[in-house]
Parts: sequence; structure tokens; C-alpha cells
Amino acid sequence: MNNILVRSISGAVFISIILLPLFLQDSWLATSVLMAFALLGIIEFNKLFNNHSSISVSWQLNTFFSLLIAGGFIFALHGFFGDFRIPVLLFVPILFLWAITELWRKTDQPLINIGVSLFGFIYIIIPFLIAIFINYFDNNPFPLLVGMFVLIWTNDTFAFLSGKFFGKTKLFERISPKKTWEGSIGGAIFTVLMALALSLLFDPENIVFWLISAAIIVPTSILGDLLESLFKRSLNIKDSGSIMPGHGGILDRFDAAIFALPFFYIWLTIYSYFC
Repeated sequence: MNNILVRSISGAVFISIILLPLFLQDSWLATSVLMAFALLGIIEFNKLFNNHSSISVSWQLNTFFSLLIAGGFIFALHGFFGDFRIPVLLFVPILFLWAITELWRKTDQPLINIGVSLFGFIYIIIPFLIAIFINYFDNNPFPLLVGMFVLIWTNDTFAFLSGKFFGKTKLFERISPKKTWEGSIGGAIFTVLMALALSLLFDPENIVFWLISAAIIVPTSILGDLLESLFKRSLNIKDSGSIMPGHGGILDRFDAAIFALPFFYIWLTIYSYFC
């Protein structure tokens, strides 16, 4: 009971921190919150390799370069550079500077370290920048990211509950032994129902958008969860961190969203163009 209470309180605080700035439609506040989670995520990702025998990455360096690139993108987005191409043109040189820091670190596997460092940026920072980009240009009466996060959390919650009560057939036992097809199907059904409810209540003009969004979010959320499970299993760890009592780390909570965000953005772009 104590664990359930801790999880409930921690989850409520987490949801409030995410959704409140989005509902307030305060672009800078939402950007700050999303960027804070992104930086915590990149730090957490790099610290996963603290005790690894062959991978040696610097969370300080990787956080600095991630912040440098992301900061340039954000300031350009808000018009501080006047020309959005400036940070884009600087993007590749900064990546090269990031890579050559291995010259001074004198590690045994510099190529692996560079690969892990840059993958961490792609895997964590870029999806959060996509979320910031979506929110900045969002003029929908019902915030798009709110709907996306609600659908992701609905899928996660009801997949867990459906699997707990009805799960028998393993989905991907080698990577995640507790996930089942029954749980995934239950999560999918409730996510579609939630998409229908959200659209009817808050955004009736875009019912098709939200229903197809649910159809995209369900598989991408599952794959995002499995991908993070693959990382943790290969590193022999249970949780990516302990920043959220009862839930684990930042990556444990954002694994589905990180994977779903690029696909959600592609669908949003297609829908906006044709509709």
C-alpha cells in the first residue's frame, strides 16, 4: 500500500509538471520544463555506463554539448538569431568538436564512446526538441502535446492493467518478460477510446486526427518501451534512475514518448498539410 501511495503521489506530481505549462499555453515555461527533462534524461543516459567495462562517456561533456545545440535551436525558434539557418549551419561543426574531445580523454574505445554519446543526443534531445517545436507552433484549442501525452499514458496504464488480469501470451519475452499480447491489445483499445473521448469533448473538428494519432501512438509507445528495456537488460539494470520515487528514472517515464514523438510529428505535419 505504501508503494502504491508513493507511486500515485509521484505520478500526480509528474503529470502536473508536464501538463500545467501546456494548458497555460506559456511557450517559455513549457520549453523550460521540457528542456529540463531532456537534460535530466541525457545525464541519466550517460550515467548508465558508469560501471561499464568498455564504454566510458562523460555526462558533463555530453550535457554541455547537448545544451549548446538545443539552446541554439530554442533561441532561434524564439527569434533571437533572426535567421533560423544560423544554428542549423553550426550544428555539424559542433558535433565535430564534440567528437574530437575524445583526443584528450585518452579512453580505450573512443569510437564506441563517440557513438554512444551522439546516439544519446539523437535518442533523447531531438525528440524533446520536436516536442518544443510542436508546442511553439500549436494554435489548436486543445494543446496537441497534452493529447499526445494523455494517449501515451492511457496506453501504458491499460496495457499494464489488461496484462495483469488477462495476460498469458508473451509479447517479447527475451526483452520484457512481463509484457503480453493481451495487455497490448487492451492498451490499444482503451487508447482509441480515449482518443475518441478527447476529440468529442475538446476537439470535435479533429476526430480523425486523434483516432489516427492513437493508432500511431500505440505501436510506437510499445516499441519505445521495448527499446529502453533492451538497453537496461544489456546493462543489467532494473531502472534507468531513481529521480521519481516508485517509478524509476526520467527515461523510464519518457521511453514511450521519446519514441512516439517523431512519428506523431510526421503525422501532424501530413494532417496539417492536407487538412
